[in-house]
Amino acid sequence: MRSKTGQVSIMIVCLVLGIMLAVQFKNTQNSEVNLRGARTDEVYVRLMEVTEERDALAKEVLSLREKVINVSNDNNANRELQEEMQKANMAAGLLPVYGQGIVVTLNDSARTVQMGEDPNSLLVHDSDIMSVVSELKASGAEAISVNGERIIAMSEIRCAGTTILVNTNRIAPPFIVKAIGDPQMLESGLTIKGGVAQKLKDYGLQIQIQKSENVEIPAYTGVIKMKFSQPNK
Repeated sequence: MRSKTGQVSIMIVCLVLGIMLAVQFKNTQNSEVNLRGARTDEVYVRLMEVTEERDALAKEVLSLREKVINVSNDNNANRELQEEMQKANMAAGLLPVYGQGIVVTLNDSARTVQMGEDPNSLLVHDSDIMSVVSELKASGAEAISVNGERIIAMSEIRCAGTTILVNTNRIAPPFIVKAIGDPQMLESGLTIKGGVAQKLKDYGLQIQIQKSENVEIPAYTGVIKMKFSQPNK
């Protein structure tokens, strides 16, 4: 009797345990499903956020690219403008320059003045320097200086007593005229038969012409005043 009662009790306990285990398993499955659903929703929301961030960054990249292109274009335009301004300043004589060319040295005559001879005929005059400068310009000189004074469109070379004025500054012999350009063309322009060099020698003046691969010419340092000219719009 006791044995049967014990067996029944054991069976009841096992049944209860089985039911409890079944219920627990079911609850566990439901929890996992709920967790998976919650996790899926969270991932989806995060995915949408990342997608929006990606789209925003893509737009920012496109905007930055446009800005880089605009800046690059502006830099190119500024660089071209700077190059044009530099060329204009070089042509105007406002920048120091260097290059191949020639150096012409003029000096008064070395011979003694003869009785009854005009001593001025043995001196270098402003007209002599102007003749050399004009011939150099005609021969293609890109820059010219006289005793360190840059010659520009408004430069003046004139006599002032026993000295010569260039750009309102007094200079004295020897007169060193530097020119940048094709050395052969510049020399040929001066030494052509019947040209400036021959005439100066006929007057008894001293003239030397030397080619050079590195002629340095300073910038114009005077004041440029435009009284009557106005830019044409």
